[in-house]
Amino acid sequence: MENKNKNFLWVGILGLLVLAGLGAWIYQVSNGLIVTGMRNVVSWGLYITAFMYFVGLSAGGLIVSSSATVFNIPSFKKVSLPAVLLSVACIVMAAGFIVVDIGKPQRLLNLIIHPQFRSPLMWDVIVITCYLIISVLYLYFMTQSNPDQRKITIMSRIALPVAILVHSVTAWIFGLMISRVAWHSALMAPIFVASALDSGLALLLIVLWALNRSGKFKMDDKLFSSLAGLLAVFVAVDAFFIGCEILTLVFPGEATVMKDLSLLFSGSLAPFFWGEMILGLLIPFLLLLFAKNREKKSIVLLASALIVIGVFFKRVWLLFSGFIYPMVPGALGVTLGQYNQGVDSTFVPNIWAAQGYYAPTFVEILIFLGIISAGTLVFRFGFQWITKGESGKTKIIGGNTIQQLGGK
Repeated sequence: MENKNKNFLWVGILGLLVLAGLGAWIYQVSNGLIVTGMRNVVSWGLYITAFMYFVGLSAGGLIVSSSATVFNIPSFKKVSLPAVLLSVACIVMAAGFIVVDIGKPQRLLNLIIHPQFRSPLMWDVIVITCYLIISVLYLYFMTQSNPDQRKITIMSRIALPVAILVHSVTAWIFGLMISRVAWHSALMAPIFVASALDSGLALLLIVLWALNRSGKFKMDDKLFSSLAGLLAVFVAVDAFFIGCEILTLVFPGEATVMKDLSLLFSGSLAPFFWGEMILGLLIPFLLLLFAKNREKKSIVLLASALIVIGVFFKRVWLLFSGFIYPMVPGALGVTLGQYNQGVDSTFVPNIWAAQGYYAPTFVEILIFLGIISAGTLVFRFGFQWITKGESGKTKIIGGNTIQQLGGK
């Protein structure tokens, strides 16, 4: 009875946050994006940061799930079902952030009426739509009363490359943007995929632990430890790619490049950069490096939580590093869209700025929390539906019983 009351309380809190976020979004649509902290100088903010973050979380979970079937790893198949469901919830959240970022939802019709297939933005819309359809079909085939293993195998083989592609295309939105030099890197896509793997698996481990505690999912300690070992490998790969990028930029010592890097090392973005380096990579890797630590769930959960936080920091410094300097060097900058008393200029009216400043407003934060709460409820009720048997009783998945749900 006590557990039911706690469940109702959490669902109630999440529901209120969803309503608050919906109200804030209606207010934003009515008054325009001016109610956010974004302006012409810094045109992307919390919404796009969250978008690429949750795309990564989603892709990481689906890659782990589909790899279990593609590479025939029987032990990992036991977590396929919650991993795919978590991927669906995360990609729904990612899509939600795109909807609120464009200002007016009817602008989505422009993608259909006037598609620009040369634009990486259009590529992302296409691949995310395909990704969501594939994830839902994959989940549907897994949850049939008599699952068809052939269909599950086919879907997993399709899902694996699409999951890698969805985060690669998201990376190309940044890496192929001509006007933002700070994002120009051939390693942008590999770095995105690597961070998707470690953050996605880290979140999956946290969710698996919570489901195990609830009694609705059974997972032996050996599997948990094995996934923790895989997480350590993913963290090492992520650190390697970032190390390659930083070394290539630092070693020549070019003045303009070093000026940009100073923003990461000691400037306004330093808390997020070093937060990711220390919290998201160094500490988790050291914690998970030793086998005895991977057998302790508390240590694995701590490392996983740090990775989830650290990768969010990574998304912050990566996004805003592209907005630090004006797109056209030597120009006046771009218009703020309004008269700004804080911008001084002798020759022109002070409506121009070369550098931008951004902080999310209360409206943005409410919408952010509302979308995350909605995604959490999608996972919560989705899992409840999956585990509900024909008799109305709750199934306990995991172990051998996962075979009934497509994890054979």
